[in-house]
Amino acid sequence: MKIISLDKVKKLVPDMEGAKNIFKQVPVSGNDGSPNFSIRVFTIDVNGHTPYHQHPFEHLNYIIEGHGALVLENGEEREVKKGDFALVLPGEMHQYKNKSESEPMIMICAVPKEYE
Repeated sequence: MKIISLDKVKKLVPDMEGAKNIFKQVPVSGNDGSPNFSIRVFTIDVNGHTPYHQHPFEHLNYIIEGHGALVLENGEEREVKKGDFALVLPGEMHQYKNKSESEPMIMICAVPKEYE
């Protein structure tokens, strides 16, 4: 069993081409013995975004703080805000953008442990 407060998890600048003004924390992963999932927390600062990308597995997202947009395959932007869940299916192109001019957007991202 593992219990950890997010404020105790190191913030890293991920090496992701196309990312801007983001930080990643990994409070739970396969390194902790998790049999299926890694839980990551992304902080997307003002004017920040994740890469526009796809991958061969689903990921599940929950917005903890702030608001922004989830960019879909056709370029459409769907609003996401604190309290929203999003499911990105395998192979779907996507990107998260912070739309706030003053606060970060923070989200939980669950992926298969092999991806982390």
